[in-house]
Order: sequence, then C-alpha cells, then structure tokens
Amino acid sequence: MANRAFDNKGVYSLLLTPFKEDRSIDFEVYKKYVEWQSRQGAQHLFACCGSSEMTTLTLDERIELATLAVKHANGTPVVATANIEPTWHGQLEEIKRMEQTGVEGLVFVTKGYCDNNDRMFTYLSELAEHTTLPIILYEFPGMQPHLMDAECYGRLVETGKFYGIKDTTCRIERIKEKIAVQGDSAVLQANIPYLMEAYEAGARGVIATPTSCGAYLFAKMYDEFFVQNDREAANYTHQQICVLDNAIDSGFCASAKYLVSLCGIEGFNWYTRGNHELNPQRLKSLRVFFDWAKATGFKFYND
Repeated sequence: MANRAFDNKGVYSLLLTPFKEDRSIDFEVYKKYVEWQSRQGAQHLFACCGSSEMTTLTLDERIELATLAVKHANGTPVVATANIEPTWHGQLEEIKRMEQTGVEGLVFVTKGYCDNNDRMFTYLSELAEHTTLPIILYEFPGMQPHLMDAECYGRLVETGKFYGIKDTTCRIERIKEKIAVQGDSAVLQANIPYLMEAYEAGARGVIATPTSCGAYLFAKMYDEFFVQNDREAANYTHQQICVLDNAIDSGFCASAKYLVSLCGIEGFNWYTRGNHELNPQRLKSLRVFFDWAKATGFKFYND
C-alpha cells in the first residue's frame, strides 16, 4: 500500500455531534468530547460519520468538526468522510478541504452505487486519484444500495489506494467473503453480535455505533484478542459490549449522547437534527442503566 505509515487496524471511535437547543453545533462541548474520546484507548477517531449525523451537516460544519477533532485528539489519528457532497466537482472540493484539516485518512461512502460493481469500482477508483491520503470505505446505510460485493472490494484493494472497509452487511457469510479478499487492507466490523466471530475469521478492527460512548470496552476487547491472545477475556468483554449496544439501541444517536453527558461531558445535550426523541421513560431507562453500571463495576468508559 502507498502509505504504510498509516495503521489501518484497530478501534475507530465514532464522534457524535453535540447540538444546542436551536440545533446549532456546540463546538465548545465538542472539543471536550473529542478530548474525552481520545482517552478511551481507541486507535483512531472517526469524525464526520453516520453517528455525527453527517448528512444533516453543511460542508463548512463538517470541515470545522474535522479540524477540531484533529486539534483536540491528543495525537490519536483522525479520519473523516470526504464525499458527501452531491456533485462530482463538489466532492473534489470536499476532498481538498478535508485534507487541509490534518486528518490522517479519508473515508469514502459507497454513495448508493452498489447495484453495479463496475460503476462502483470506477467511481471510487477515479475519486481516489484526487488524494494521496489512505482511504477507508464505508457502506453507509444512508445512501442505498450501500452493500459492496466482495469481488468489487477485492479489486479496489488491489489498486493500493484503499486501506479498509466499514462492513455493515450484518451477515457473517458476507463479512467472511470480504475478509477472504482483504489482502493488506482491514475489514472493520460494524455489527456487534458478530464482532467476536468476525475477529476470529480475520477482521482487523471495528467501527461501530457504541464506540461513540463506550470505546473503552472496544479497546479492551481488541487488546485482549489481538495483543494478549486471551480469547476468554475477549469473549466476556464482547458480552459486555452487547449489553451496552442494547442499552443505546433505541433512539440512537440521542441515547448515546445522553450517556456521554452522564459520563461527565457537561452540556452534551441529547438533541439531534433528525427525528430522534427521548421521552422521560427512555431517559429514565438510560439513567437506570448508567447507575447500574456504576454500582456493579460495569466499566464502559474511562473517567
């Protein structure tokens, strides 16, 4: 691969976007949140992602968020999506501006072109010619059809431009198909129930929604599996991750934002720009989960 200094493996922690009541971005809270995320042990931070509500953000907002993420990440490498704009020339401008933020890698979504492998391959390989940064692919559910065939992924990997893919198929057989052609790239798992099985099959990392509030657990599991080679410990931590995933599943990403506020990021409102709504019962449920975690020693974040 062209840039071997970029380590494509590990935990990519997703960055939420805090909003004020008027739904403008609270950049001051975001700075504190990024600093907190940088202490959770992930190998990478992922700005301007699906959990950031990136399709509701303007290009200027996405650039500012990526810039601040780099500045406040305490040296943790940051990647960010760079092809959200609707037109080709808009995406080229987006790539250029995103490169200037200081991110160490770009993320390209599959853009809804996965119903045609040749079109998908041509689009992504031609877009990749406009950057020298490592590229991670993202099967973003917000632009469908979004699930890439392993054959197409393998061809893209062979170009040397693509360092990994966030696989969102949620089907172990399709995950394994991509692993079979990953070469030096990294299949990065998004599905929580299959995470342990995906690691055992050869996946090299994770990009999943609960990292937005519980990256500590993911880093712990990654270390147990890949560094300590302690499968029993990794399996137990995976079970804990499943508990966290179920706790935030209803109402995500508002639910994760509320948990982040309980973890000590003052002023992090649960507001989103979507149709998420946390009623009093849901807020109470999350509070009960948080209090239970504290009382039982279920550590899902680093103070």
